[in-house]
Amino acid sequence: MLKITYLSHSSFLLDDGTHQLVIDPFLTGNPNSPVKVSDIKAKFTVLTHAHGDHLGDGLTIEKGCKAHNMHIGGGRNFEFGRLKFTIAHHGSATQDGRYMGAPAGVIIKMGGKTVYHTGDTGLFLDMKLVGEIDKIDALFVPIGDNFTMGIDDAVRAVEFVNPELTVPMHYNTFPVIQADPEVFKSKLSANEKDCRVMKYGESITL
Repeated sequence: MLKITYLSHSSFLLDDGTHQLVIDPFLTGNPNSPVKVSDIKAKFTVLTHAHGDHLGDGLTIEKGCKAHNMHIGGGRNFEFGRLKFTIAHHGSATQDGRYMGAPAGVIIKMGGKTVYHTGDTGLFLDMKLVGEIDKIDALFVPIGDNFTMGIDDAVRAVEFVNPELTVPMHYNTFPVIQADPEVFKSKLSANEKDCRVMKYGESITL
């Protein structure tokens, strides 16, 4: 069992009933976030890259905690399950221009389920390998265009990965990434792909 809560933008909270893991906790300064950083009690934080809308409150949450460095293609077993980083075509620098490592997507095996958070990325053919190597139960994919995939490229990404369920992310937080998730959902439905447009703070269980 895996409970997934959409915290808005590209941030998700995963809970298997024993462990909690938060991905890209951009909460402070996020007009759509339904929670404050003080509400997050997750023991594990995963960051896909260092842009402010993904690094977010990650350093605050992690302050005083043990960090474990990883890199693209590497996997490791943790208390909650297994984590592996994939490539992502994007940037990764702080607002003051400091390079903070390569951007990434992440595959997380937790609660008997496998989720793939693509991070910020453009479409790339190797996404097919992700779906061939692992059965993906849930795919979190950006649709906001401009900085990442837009709707049509995201539809193609779903075709490549072939997940059981797709959840759109990284849209409508800022004017430059306005997108209609219902259009994305309808295009996937036409291809007989299951999509869930999650509200901010909404939870689903796989």
